[in-house]
Amino acid sequence: MSGLQKQMQNSESKTLMSRKSFCGSNSNMNQLFRPEFGSTQSLANHERLWHLMQNYLPSDKKSIQEQIVNHVEFSLARTRFDFHQVHCYQAVSHSIRDRLIESFNDTQLYFHEQDCKRVYYLSIEFLIGRCLQNAVGNLGLQDSYTEAVQELGYKLEDLYDEEVDPALGNGGLGRLAACFLDSLATLNYPAFGYGIRYSYGIFKQLIQNGQQVEAPDYWLEKGNPWEIERLDVQYPVKFYGRVVKRHENGQEKSLWEAGETIVARAYDTPIPGYMTFNTIALRLWRSVPANEFDFTSFNEGDYFKSLEAREKAEYITSVLYPNDSSYAGKELRLKQEYLLVSATLQDITRRFKKVRRDWSLLPEKVAIQLNDTHPSLAILELLRILIDQEGMTHANAWEIISKTFGYTNHTVLPEALEKWGVDLLGSLLPRHLEIIYYVNMIFLNKVSAKFPGDAHKLSALSLIEEGPVKKIRMANLSIIGSHMVNGVARIHSDLLKTDLFKDHYEMRPKKFINITNGVAPRRWLRSCNQQLAKLYDEWLGTDEWVLNMDMLKTLEDKCEDQLALIQFMKVKRNNKLRLIKWVRQYCNVEVNADTLFDIQVKRIHEYKRQFMNILYVIYRYLLLKDTPTEGRRKFAPRTVFFGGKAAPGYLNAKRIIKLINAVAEVVNHDLDTNHYLKVVFLPNYNVSSAEIIIPASDISQHISTAGTEASGTSNMKFVMNGGIILGTWDGANIEIAEEVGLDNIFIFGARVEEVGKLIDNMKNSDPYQYVQKPLWNVIQAIRSGIFGHDHHGLLDSITNRNDFYLVGHDFYHYAQAQIKIDQLYQDKIQWAKKAFYNSIRSGKFSSDRTIHEYAQKIWNIKPIVVPQPTANKQDRFKIQK
Repeated sequence: MSGLQKQMQNSESKTLMSRKSFCGSNSNMNQLFRPEFGSTQSLANHERLWHLMQNYLPSDKKSIQEQIVNHVEFSLARTRFDFHQVHCYQAVSHSIRDRLIESFNDTQLYFHEQDCKRVYYLSIEFLIGRCLQNAVGNLGLQDSYTEAVQELGYKLEDLYDEEVDPALGNGGLGRLAACFLDSLATLNYPAFGYGIRYSYGIFKQLIQNGQQVEAPDYWLEKGNPWEIERLDVQYPVKFYGRVVKRHENGQEKSLWEAGETIVARAYDTPIPGYMTFNTIALRLWRSVPANEFDFTSFNEGDYFKSLEAREKAEYITSVLYPNDSSYAGKELRLKQEYLLVSATLQDITRRFKKVRRDWSLLPEKVAIQLNDTHPSLAILELLRILIDQEGMTHANAWEIISKTFGYTNHTVLPEALEKWGVDLLGSLLPRHLEIIYYVNMIFLNKVSAKFPGDAHKLSALSLIEEGPVKKIRMANLSIIGSHMVNGVARIHSDLLKTDLFKDHYEMRPKKFINITNGVAPRRWLRSCNQQLAKLYDEWLGTDEWVLNMDMLKTLEDKCEDQLALIQFMKVKRNNKLRLIKWVRQYCNVEVNADTLFDIQVKRIHEYKRQFMNILYVIYRYLLLKDTPTEGRRKFAPRTVFFGGKAAPGYLNAKRIIKLINAVAEVVNHDLDTNHYLKVVFLPNYNVSSAEIIIPASDISQHISTAGTEASGTSNMKFVMNGGIILGTWDGANIEIAEEVGLDNIFIFGARVEEVGKLIDNMKNSDPYQYVQKPLWNVIQAIRSGIFGHDHHGLLDSITNRNDFYLVGHDFYHYAQAQIKIDQLYQDKIQWAKKAFYNSIRSGKFSSDRTIHEYAQKIWNIKPIVVPQPTANKQDRFKIQK
């Protein structure tokens, strides 16, 4: 009989909830009393209930085992004879979630009692990653759970792998939002995240015959033990219809009569802070029908029609980023965005109205942050609520709006700015289109007053883009409706002011600021690189560096300590061995841990220049083939890893993946050179695979054309884990170089101020003169068919005057930087010094610093710390009103 079976058989105490301790320092206390706050009337009416809920769940080993067993039997309905590892994962997750619910309830109640200002973070994506390991670590319960689970016959590390990544995002935008929630909770800021509960992710990436194949990513197949379905939190969301005008007391009123109504239902995922009792939530909306079932159609035998309304409603939140190449696809995306903002604004205003007060106080209690333009309809929706439902004048409503919203821009590419056709938006949201025209008229009057006779300014700043198809510029709406607009790296913010939003900056220069991105060190160092974290704990004599990454700078003297560097590189090697195991399992490729691990993992896009990387791999392969055996020692043996998804309709990005795999097929099977060079494509790149890949890097590549990458955050993660960057002078690379020093990073390529002129020269030059000989040799090798055929379309993107991302110009400088990397890697001590220095100088790029800046510069909020529990009942914190 297993340990779990014995525990279930002998468990006699399946009793009422006693309550928990989160943090490790309290884990041995069996009884911790929850802070008590609420009205005296509530206490009098529910005295017995209050008494039964006065304790936190205990976190000693025996109690944890009993809680797990209770969930095995009562939540999962499993027996001790029909129980497997996946069920253990689910039971453990439920037991952790119980603790999170306790703290979340207390946190929300305390925020309400304090009547504090809250920030509401709206994002179309939240790439949160697996929850179990993060939650156990943040609660300080890893040791307790490891021991408890082990006695039940399982390993906690194996349970982590049972969890499926929530498919709620696709890249940096969603991962940044997830890091921000972690920091908001850790730093005790009152906050809520709002997004969409997609049933399917963008797609699961398969590689078949070297090509990307998209498969459905149904991440909810085995359920989600972390979410809380809120049947009591759901709101109607309206579409289509018409706007009726009425006159009351001499005033024109607008009434939107909807043509279709669905319901948005809330699902909450608790987000625990690190070593704090504060727990916030990510609230995700799922679309459900307003009427479950058309019984009349069913009785008439029309069974499909009886379910039609349900299916139409559920489609809205079914897939992340539905293909928008058709009108129906565009409409579905717009429905998703409006559902997010409509339900969220109803939730926010409901919370605000719990206390009777004037609407003018809304900016003192509410800050709404738009993560890019996808939630920008929130500006129009709040205007509609204030004007149509609350009876405010446009002027008063706009004053509130312009103090409430903040907007974060994430792109420097004009073509990436979101726009919606006037006809589409007018059909789906007729009242909002009216409001857009009115807002635009008022705003352009202000523009005319400041810049009289300037037709360019009027055209550039208008919310309406004129043309054969009129479009609404959502970035312009986000800017004029927000009191602050921020870029996400210093160079990006400068480009917003001097290029992309130059006219807006001249209109309101004080509105534009920079807040450089950051990543959560809990997940991206302490959790994913536990051996390095323990080394830092040992050297510093504390783990407080997790909350203050600048403490790592005090380890600078270790750069001259060979023993310390050997320990550091031993951790790196162990991480490489872990990645090798993963590659063997998912890629069926054997890799040598003694080779230099050269990694580029991110969304596949021409501006990110994975194409230049694989062209260099071919160049290196050709050099190896042309070099006598004895001369190959100058080449550091290297394994080049690629990973990332290409958008289903992005042909050139998919061609890049095909070329990478074609090169890998040749290079990896060449017995003459494959101990010097191998290529691996890592399929279905996501958060959990990134946690294995990133700590193993020696070199990571961040090589976007200067001026095209807003910031990047993977560069920060690699540096934090002791990886050296090969990159361009772009995005956050610049600020990383400033922190770690130019001697500890490999920078190459054109600068942003050169790019425009170089592109003009490229357009006017002879392709045979523009592309230098080393690259022409690579192009000719590809054309010869060594790596298969069908690559001509991709080659056309850098020849025939089409090289808009300057692959041809930067290739030579890129190859020169690779020579320097080879030379440095031969000197293991010098390499270790630079890698270690990168890690300990990465403190600026903690999302904790980023969130503090948002709180101070944009949101004007302060930490609200939930009172600590106590072991003494008489010492409980009380607020009674």
